Amino acid sequence: MKIAVGCDPNAEEFKQQLIPFIEKLGHEVTDFGSDDPIYANVAIEVAENVAAKKFDRGILFCGTGIGVMLAANKVKGAYAAVVGDVYSAQRACLSNNCNIITVGSQVTGYKKAEVMIEEFLKATYVYNERSGKKVDRILEYEKTH
Repeated sequence: MKIAVGCDPNAEEFKQQLIPFIEKLGHEVTDFGSDDPIYANVAIEVAENVAAKKFDRGILFCGTGIGVMLAANKVKGAYAAVVGDVYSAQRACLSNNCNIITVGSQVTGYKKAEVMIEEFLKATYVYNERSGKKVDRILEYEKTH
């Protein structure tokens, strides 16, 4: 898969340690940078590229993962979830059809981040009775607003 990554300046080292791991999993990574102290700018750029299907998935990093998640979710077609555990990373895609995860560099260890990223990238959303109608409602709202 083609993966877009980005972060704020505080998470640069964290991101740089995780990019080789993502590549080792067999994915092509494009780094959208971290120089802009306004983290919303890189989050929006990653989200726009993922929503436009130029990339299959996105991974964003900041101190908590919350700020970049909020910014990414403002982009139509971008569905970002902040993840702090493996189950949430899996379910972000499996249950909610998220195409972006966000990870907090100040609240997550590298090994945990690796496992969360790997599980997110392995997951594939399949429409199902339990989650499908919920995801449909989100998409329906997005189309009309």
